[in-house]
Amino acid sequence: MLKIRLKAIIVVVYLYSASIYAQTERDFQLVTLAFYNLENLFDTENDPITFDDDRTPEGKDRWTLAIYRDKLAKMAEVIIQIGPDNSKMPPVLLGVSEIENRKVLEDLVSQSSLLPWDYGIVHYDSPDRRGIDTGLLYQKKYFQLISSSAHELLLYDPENNNKRIYTRDQLLVTGLLAGEKVHIIVNHWPSRSGGEARSQPRREAAAFLNKKIIDSIHAKEPYAKIITMGDLNDDPKNNSVKSILGAKGKFRKLAINELYNPMESFAKKGLGTLAYRDGWNLFDQIIISAALLSKDYKTFQFYKAGIFNKRFLQTPSGPYKGYPFRSFANGSYTGGYSDHFPVYVSLIREYAN
Repeated sequence: MLKIRLKAIIVVVYLYSASIYAQTERDFQLVTLAFYNLENLFDTENDPITFDDDRTPEGKDRWTLAIYRDKLAKMAEVIIQIGPDNSKMPPVLLGVSEIENRKVLEDLVSQSSLLPWDYGIVHYDSPDRRGIDTGLLYQKKYFQLISSSAHELLLYDPENNNKRIYTRDQLLVTGLLAGEKVHIIVNHWPSRSGGEARSQPRREAAAFLNKKIIDSIHAKEPYAKIITMGDLNDDPKNNSVKSILGAKGKFRKLAINELYNPMESFAKKGLGTLAYRDGWNLFDQIIISAALLSKDYKTFQFYKAGIFNKRFLQTPSGPYKGYPFRSFANGSYTGGYSDHFPVYVSLIREYAN
């Protein structure tokens, strides 16, 4: 049954031995896991609990049903393509952020291009004052949900009588990826609003929570396959990611409970997922546990990572040429996509004939 189910994701990958004279060809199964900040995917209804008044037909943004439908179609257009060039299908698992509620995810997976892939949804309402949440989409054919939970990030403002700061939960999802147990954490850490330095403690608190979740999994399963992903609002070099979370840019000699950040190499090359004031940041990251770095491909292992920054996702002209082609700017809908590029990692497993 497993072979039949995975037939759609079988590709041929060439692996070369250390010898310059020896070359072997082996068949592998490839799956892509991705993350995408959908840039304020809101429906048109006014939610009395959250601050979404602008994203209504009568609001400042003039967020009409026609615009909402176009935004959904644009997001689906991107999702269907995310992954390496040799991938024959969209991501099996897709973490998302900046979504208003479950309804927008239901509308998204109902787009005609995504319907054949039969995506399931994991979503919890976060206490964020803007009303934005994280979520996980998964192809039901290749991922069997075991459990999910939302982990609250408690923040307080010392400059305002320790008033509670409401932000996004961290979403933990456990399931079977083509029969193998994996743990996915979807994040959207606090923004840099108010300045990077002033807001840094909030992201460091988010990193501590993320590390706590990961450590709790490792305590029960030392060889757990863990993928933590999201818009971290920090770069791979920042203290929250590098020191507190402990994500390393090189995977050699990692202890089994340590983490590898494949996005660090892209950042060192000057690449990013969003641009601001003539500079690039790589806030969108996917970080994996050492159990996914074995050279024994009898189970799923890390193959490659990437920033999905195809030309159609880039601003075509003007002073922001090459930046992510955002969907909303200067008070109006642009017909673009998002102010972030998606990121992905691919895993491979040797195909057993």
